[in-house]
Amino acid sequence: MSQEPAAPKVPSIAFEREQLQTLLDLISDGIWDWNANTGYVYRNPGWYKMLGYASHSLDNSVFTWESVIHPDDYSRVMAHFEAYITQRAEQYRVEYRCRCADGSYLWIEDSGHIIERNPDGSVARMLGAHRDIDAGKRLVAHLEQQNHSLETMVADRTRELSWVNQQLQRQLDENRDLAERDALTLVANRYLLEKTLQQACGRAGRFRQPLALVAMDVDDFKPINDQYGHACGDRALVDLVERVRNCLRAKDLLARWGGDEFVVVMVDASIDDAHTLAQAIRQALAQAPRIGERQLTMSYGVVQRQDDEDQAQMLNRADRALYRAKAAGKDRVCE
Repeated sequence: MSQEPAAPKVPSIAFEREQLQTLLDLISDGIWDWNANTGYVYRNPGWYKMLGYASHSLDNSVFTWESVIHPDDYSRVMAHFEAYITQRAEQYRVEYRCRCADGSYLWIEDSGHIIERNPDGSVARMLGAHRDIDAGKRLVAHLEQQNHSLETMVADRTRELSWVNQQLQRQLDENRDLAERDALTLVANRYLLEKTLQQACGRAGRFRQPLALVAMDVDDFKPINDQYGHACGDRALVDLVERVRNCLRAKDLLARWGGDEFVVVMVDASIDDAHTLAQAIRQALAQAPRIGERQLTMSYGVVQRQDDEDQAQMLNRADRALYRAKAAGKDRVCE
């Protein structure tokens, strides 16, 4: 009596996923998977290895991606990305530099595809891959610069240029830092505040994340300068800044807006977070030593970004909230 042939085995879902993961690892150096509704971004171990970071050592958010993009490439990359997710471009594929764990930069090709949209047409999920193209990029630049040169001469010249570039980059970084820092308090100046807030507003709109501001002004600071001198006033501002810094999150930016006015930019933060920070700063200042008979206090204006609001509009609303705090008796928080 003959036996019926055994039914073929059907691969399990887990097995198919493992095969898919293996295939993706073979055709790309790094894989990313962005859930736009939750903000969670998965990056496979190959992505971390490509840039020299320990596996899964960075935050699973879009901020991690933005933080490793070379500053000179940032605007171009964001323009490509936004054109694709708003359906003004048919595909997303762009080349740019990413910062490695050792501080160097690596050229990569980034490509992605939206695999799911929300009912309103916005992005729900996007899958993509990063491919290391650094060797090819460097080879082209090398050949253009040292065409028909001997290999030994190229190596010597490359080392020399690398050292010069490091010195120039160090000087450029120092000059940029001086141009973006307040000379007295060493926090961000107004220029860096406006640049950072402009980028933060764009990011908040692009990724549908909250953004808050805390505007602060020292109460009755002029009498302190008049009575005790500007040197004493300067020391008071330096001490105040240090106390404020101790209340901030790592991703908050503190900037000197004017003579005795300061602003904190709080990315991924709500109006409640801004209130909490302002109250924490009030308590920290209450512990500061008195200046003669005066206890240093500040008034606070807090706002959260509204839909399509730009940086100038946010600062204007924060300034009006600060004015209300002053008018209400100072040393208080208003929105």
